[in-house]
Amino acid sequence: MKVLVAGGAGFIGSTIVSACLDDGIEPVVLDNLCTGRIEFTRDRIFYQGDIADGPLLDRIFAEHPDISAVVHAAALIVVPESVAEPLRYYRENVAKSIDFIEHVVRNGRERFLFSSSASIYRPGDDFSVDEESPLDPTSPYARTKAMTEWILGDTCVATDLRALSLRYFNPIGADPRLRTGLQVRRPTHALGKLIGAFEDDEEFLVTGVDWPTRDGSGIRDYVHVWDLARAHVQALRRFDTILPPGGERSYEVINLGTGSGTTVRELVAAFETVAGRPLRVRETGPRPGDSAGSYTRSLRARTLLDWKPEFSVEDGIRHSLAWSARRDSLLAD
Repeated sequence: MKVLVAGGAGFIGSTIVSACLDDGIEPVVLDNLCTGRIEFTRDRIFYQGDIADGPLLDRIFAEHPDISAVVHAAALIVVPESVAEPLRYYRENVAKSIDFIEHVVRNGRERFLFSSSASIYRPGDDFSVDEESPLDPTSPYARTKAMTEWILGDTCVATDLRALSLRYFNPIGADPRLRTGLQVRRPTHALGKLIGAFEDDEEFLVTGVDWPTRDGSGIRDYVHVWDLARAHVQALRRFDTILPPGGERSYEVINLGTGSGTTVRELVAAFETVAGRPLRVRETGPRPGDSAGSYTRSLRARTLLDWKPEFSVEDGIRHSLAWSARRDSLLAD
């Protein structure tokens, strides 16, 4: 099997590519390197360019006529940045996805895997959600994911395209073999901020302590990025079983999470246990676009993908620290 991975030089995309290679799937990487890294494409089939570049997509499909599925993991993902630059996010994540989907359909490819987000949900009273929970995206970033899902669903009705939207919860960790990891030195999410505070001996800010959670801090479903990557491999392998050609359904959504919520304060405690020393912690208000968070209560991934997470939050912290220690020797800033 050969697949096109758009955004395959980014954090999640490059990990998906590694998981595909380990499972005997041949990936073709497309990335404009806006946030992806050229180092993550070494020894891999790579095209530098944009998902909205029709002639480039035509060339890729012509040169690789055996591409049988497409993974769309190309997007901007920083929530506060999306609040400050909404037009940029709608252009990059929605407008270009429309072009990309159109080029895929025009080239006769029918299997489409979309990297979506659990940030599109309205959490229940206990902050858990399943695939039938109402949608209520609270940031421009989240709205770009919801919009792209709606576009995909409508396209599947009107064409031969079949699509799986994999709604990620909160990715942490790195490729356990440390081939790839977070490409930025100082990520903006909670674990990235924890690592920065640990390495630079700075304060860690708990952003928001008045949420209606069990300890007032935000709650998230932290899922290891390697587990996410394995789920994509399972989705590719089982695609025609989940969405048979000519079947009644041509579009499906699946949550990818651990099924367990971890608050920010609990994440801090887990980090201190793994790191072996306490951090300086200060409480402050939420960031623009923040929400209380959610975690999945769904078993759909286990049923449809025969998948469940193998790594713990502590594993994710451990692999993130190992990658952070190695990052600067692998990536030339």
